[in-house]
Amino acid sequence: MNPLLEAFNTPYDTAPFSKIKNEHYKPAFEKAIEIAKEEISSIVDSKEKPSFSNTTEALEKSGRLLDRISSIFFNLNSAETNDEIQKIAQEVSPLLSEFSNDIRLNEDLFKRVKSVYEQRDALTLTNEQLMLLEKQYKGFSRNGANLKGADRDTLRTIDMQLSKLSLQFGENALAETNAYELHITDAETLKGLPEGALEAAKQTAKLKEKDGWLFTLDYPSYIPFMTYLENRELRKEMAIAFGKKAFQGNEFDNQNIVLEIVKLRQQRAELLGYDTHAHFVLEERMAETPETVLNFSNELLKKAKPAAQKEFDKLSIFAKKDGIDQLQKWDGAYYSEKLKKELFDFDEEAIKPYFKLENVLNGAFTVATKLFGLQFEEIFDIDTYHEDVSTYKVTDANDNYIAIFYADFFPRAGKRNGAWMTSYKGQYIEDGINSRPHISNVCNFTKPTETKPSLLTFNEVTTLFHEFGHGLHGMLANTTYASLSGTSVSWDFVELPSQIFENWCYEEDVLKLFAKHYQTNEVIPMELIQKIKEASSFLEGMQTLRQLSFGLLDMSWHSQSEINFEQLDVKKFESDAFSDTQLYPEVQENCMSTSFSHIFQGGYSAGYYSYKWAEVLDADAFEYFKENGIFNKEIGEKFKNTVLSQGGTLKPMDLYIAFRGKKPNSDALLKRAGLL
Repeated sequence: MNPLLEAFNTPYDTAPFSKIKNEHYKPAFEKAIEIAKEEISSIVDSKEKPSFSNTTEALEKSGRLLDRISSIFFNLNSAETNDEIQKIAQEVSPLLSEFSNDIRLNEDLFKRVKSVYEQRDALTLTNEQLMLLEKQYKGFSRNGANLKGADRDTLRTIDMQLSKLSLQFGENALAETNAYELHITDAETLKGLPEGALEAAKQTAKLKEKDGWLFTLDYPSYIPFMTYLENRELRKEMAIAFGKKAFQGNEFDNQNIVLEIVKLRQQRAELLGYDTHAHFVLEERMAETPETVLNFSNELLKKAKPAAQKEFDKLSIFAKKDGIDQLQKWDGAYYSEKLKKELFDFDEEAIKPYFKLENVLNGAFTVATKLFGLQFEEIFDIDTYHEDVSTYKVTDANDNYIAIFYADFFPRAGKRNGAWMTSYKGQYIEDGINSRPHISNVCNFTKPTETKPSLLTFNEVTTLFHEFGHGLHGMLANTTYASLSGTSVSWDFVELPSQIFENWCYEEDVLKLFAKHYQTNEVIPMELIQKIKEASSFLEGMQTLRQLSFGLLDMSWHSQSEINFEQLDVKKFESDAFSDTQLYPEVQENCMSTSFSHIFQGGYSAGYYSYKWAEVLDADAFEYFKENGIFNKEIGEKFKNTVLSQGGTLKPMDLYIAFRGKKPNSDALLKRAGLL
């Protein structure tokens, strides 16, 4: 019996993780693909004239079992992977690519979809139905349905290669992260490191049966090390190790993989009639064209660069007091922290005791309660894939079941770095029943130790709120069709719910609700709140430049049609792309592209600009709350009904205008960042 192919019979139809074994996955994928193929055949073989119901809706409902199995498997491949799961991923990814192409390149199926699409004006369809039809038609045309013969085969080959290469890219980056350890036995060399970071490093060493302290490239280990350690040589060693992941000419080197991915993406775009991969991607985004993105980025760059240069000069002068003639990348976080402390008497470590993880999570819950009427109850009868995962039942003000929420907050060997939101089950409405979603937030915060709970830096507090904002977008989804539900929106709009939610972290009325000392329960002093606010725009010019540099690197890789891949040096190409945004001297051993998972493994290729784009949206939208009260229920309800619950049922700009009453303006962001 394969639990992935049976009815789950679990509370709220949640995934039965403890029953699923690795050997269940491949047979489940094969069977689910077979079932999905039968569902497609019944649409294609229908003798009835193509209609919205027998073609568009039938296609939308097909492959549901396969989607469910895929979401469980690929989520675990990110959050709880091992060699066996990675091997299965390599085996099933080509099967999924092939199946996807079988659908996309099915001429008879496309004829039916096209037939409905061409009569759309004569049909009385809702906005959501029209959007579904358009999305389906474009799904075919953008994936080669209008191609003929050999071109179709070429596209299939490219897609299978890309699927394998992006997996390999991620595995190499993870292998390099896991391979590096800095083992220290002399306490003298660790001056400056906070007690929590030392305790965590001791615990890591203990787990590996070593004396002393063990530091890794995982963020909870790496960030405090780079921010507080006085020993400059060790900071340098760590920074170089972090920056040369998959750029070491060894078996895990990603340079050729980067070139191959970019080349194949360009070939694919040209095959489909687009100038570049960026033109292909952006057609379906809020920004619509590479020109819009580059104009937007360069406009912000023009405003941010003078401020960034001024900040960098100030930081350099400050570091000179310590005899640092030239500020290097491994000095940035350390001297920024020292200068911040001097200017604002602000110490990240001093505020951590006020941000116990459980309290911060409850703070995020409370804001969602006040704005959207949601209630969160921890429940213990839901199966999880790791003991660190907590589960919550989410209900509305009338006690109606809204969602299941999984929280997975601590690093471990089988989990990739960073923080993300994902879903184990989407939302949709069928036969009058609203099938509710199962949403997960995955982060990498410091684990509790024997003497201390998990205490967050303020940056981690905003990370938790950010991912929870994505989570709300998923939880409050309320559309008919799963493919338009929740976070199924364009990438440059998807960050609005997450980034706007970060704004509440800086508000006194919010911090008073949850920022309480883990030992004394004393509320965070108001002067600390003031300092958090003042410090929030500290070195904002440099931060803005950094974000813009990543977006411009991404656009460099994906918006040029004339790249000679045979002659290309990845490092040099990257350095050229960074030339307008560079403040620190170049580090020859380091290369970002080879571990830039967002664009070479995740879905952000030609889309990294969207973080900044969404900041413009979030600053403008939060201004609306500020003007009317940050807990204004009416505006909260409006945000829920026009943005959070609507998914991709309308164009994002239409949704935004429905909420805000006007198009977004970048002034709110520049004002908030202190750049105006």
